[in-house]
Amino acid sequence: MELLKGKVAMITGGTRGIGLAIVKTYLENGAKVALCGSRQQTVDKALEQLRAENSDYPVIGLYPDLLNPSEVEAAIAQVKETFGSFDILVNNAGVSAREPFYSYTPKDFTKTMDLNVTAVFNCSHAAAKVMKEQGGGVILNTSSMVSIYGQPSGVAYPTSKFAVNGMTKSLARELAKDNIRVNAVAPGITKTDMVAALPEAMIKPLIATIPLGRIGEPGEIANAFLFLGSDLASYITGVVLSVDGAARS
Repeated sequence: MELLKGKVAMITGGTRGIGLAIVKTYLENGAKVALCGSRQQTVDKALEQLRAENSDYPVIGLYPDLLNPSEVEAAIAQVKETFGSFDILVNNAGVSAREPFYSYTPKDFTKTMDLNVTAVFNCSHAAAKVMKEQGGGVILNTSSMVSIYGQPSGVAYPTSKFAVNGMTKSLARELAKDNIRVNAVAPGITKTDMVAALPEAMIKPLIATIPLGRIGEPGEIANAFLFLGSDLASYITGVVLSVDGAARS
């Protein structure tokens, strides 16, 4: 099934991990995709990988500064000019944090909040204006299980994801009149490159907290973004969907 046939999507943080899995899943389901990364080198590497798998994929790469509203607006305009519309925004770019609270600095806190919250606002703000003119669209945000349960260090990360949840629910209510749906996906522990590199002694206790008995695959997280981006979710908005194997930690 091509659940996104005829749709155009832009995915930030799309060069690796969950973001790249979303890009692949969207392409496999008929979407035209603009993947965004922080640097040209990482964007080019991701494009090379995708085109090695399928040279016909309708995909372009961009690397706007997500903290610069003018660059974000220009990127979205470029996507619409290239593919003819702008239907789905996936705000996936973000950074994690693990610093102990007593050694936290305001600079550390601000850096995490900027990319994880301000960038989501900038992209959503620019995208919503285009979607309204078109008659509707979908905005999807990457949250986290720690936005629900917190975490014992790196307070900026769960704080930022709590903010993403609040933005998701509020924009869903405000933009519904413009036929723009806004949802979030809250992944649990997922087998990204970073997690795969952890020693088994660290992974086993993590798995023990997950009733399904394993960590998630990036493709499983991407499937949630696929569903929420498709017309199958046409009456779903303002939801933060947990995809965590029922982990509660």
